[in-house]
Amino acid sequence: MEKNLKTKEDGIYDARQLGGGKMLMLGAQHMFAMFGATVLVPALTGLSVSATLLFAGLGTLLFHFLTKRMVPAFLGSSFAFLAGYAAIAPGGERELLPYACVGVACAGLLYLILAGLIKAFGAEKVMKFFPPIVTGPIIIAIGLTLSQSAVDNCATNWPIAVIAILIIIICNIWGKGMMRIIPIILGVLGATFAAIAMAFIFGETIQDANGTAYIAMGGLDNLRLFSQSSIEAIKEAKWIGMPFAMEDTVFALFGKADKKLIITSVITIMPIAFATIVEHIGDISAISSTVGKNFIKEPGLHRTLMGDGLATVLASLFGAPANTTYGENTGVLSLSKVYDPLVIRIAAGFAILFSFSPKISACISAIPTPVIGGVSLVLYGMISAVGVRNIVENQVDFNKTRNVIIAAIILVLSIGIKYSAVGAIVLHIGDMNIGLSGLAVGSLIGIILNAVLPGKDYHFENEEQK
Repeated sequence: MEKNLKTKEDGIYDARQLGGGKMLMLGAQHMFAMFGATVLVPALTGLSVSATLLFAGLGTLLFHFLTKRMVPAFLGSSFAFLAGYAAIAPGGERELLPYACVGVACAGLLYLILAGLIKAFGAEKVMKFFPPIVTGPIIIAIGLTLSQSAVDNCATNWPIAVIAILIIIICNIWGKGMMRIIPIILGVLGATFAAIAMAFIFGETIQDANGTAYIAMGGLDNLRLFSQSSIEAIKEAKWIGMPFAMEDTVFALFGKADKKLIITSVITIMPIAFATIVEHIGDISAISSTVGKNFIKEPGLHRTLMGDGLATVLASLFGAPANTTYGENTGVLSLSKVYDPLVIRIAAGFAILFSFSPKISACISAIPTPVIGGVSLVLYGMISAVGVRNIVENQVDFNKTRNVIIAAIILVLSIGIKYSAVGAIVLHIGDMNIGLSGLAVGSLIGIILNAVLPGKDYHFENEEQK
């Protein structure tokens, strides 16, 4: 692989030559690049924003330690697991989120198992079970099964949601420099400031059917802006505080856990790791190409998988979202041509520092629902688009009936079960009822079909042999 990589002669591999001030600025740039997407996950799921930032920073530092401080990757919140959180805690219920975190932690353990298998047998023998014809449709289904929540959130105030969408599109298509790198956070900020202006000019207080007070444009229920409780939370929040509470962690379940719910969570969420593992491999390949070093060979794919998996396990145990390598930060590497992993570790330090401010967390949690809806509408669509790209770039042959069948079964089961009357497949085992999400069923059936149907036409390419 190294022979085929473009050499980055003008790249900076030792940022210390730039001086401390510029290194801090570069670290802040990486922090802001990941910030918008990273904090959006807890905003969508109900998890702690502060805990999310803390374990994004700690997870990144752990990843760098396990990869010999060689790989300039930042680990932020993974959107792929949103469907899992929604299946276990659809309303972001605080008492149910720790159960979802158990499932995510077990998904992180799959990374460690795969890392061990790759170390023992080589990547090609393991990855043959996860070809693009399986992972592509799974990724597509992840985005599509989340689409309803995005549209529902947008429906609370479509004009504000459209503002967020337009800002993201304009920045991403016509933006220059950093504007193009951080369209998500610019969309959030721009639409939120528009909502604040509308609240001052047209805002009136209303109450929904549950008695929750909102500020809405013209007092109309379909033009909501801010909830009164979120504004009060900002006023009452302290500037400094602990990033998480023990009652929100997995450890709070000890001695009183619902075993059926734990089993359901594990079975429902673990299969999502099949897609995120392949996404991880793609990210590491992209970073290798950007930097001009073969990180799949050294420090090795088994080390990067181990770092990503352990970071996810650690975050989940303490009530934070799953971690994943961030493409946004790879974009910053390409833009700045500063490839020193030390700069990424500075960004991780900033994330940890911000996590100890409840005031900042309260401000983020107060982001209007339609803003979240507009941003998530784009992001969920992008998740599905990544799945399509995975299929196209790997030239999956849909003239072959086996490939059409596998993709069709994965998509129909994943989406059909999700939007069916029951929303899940329920297994009756003894006195336990275990619910399997559509995504879990579709993923498992797709992997089995690919393993048993004849006519396999995909061979995992061992990067070490390039």
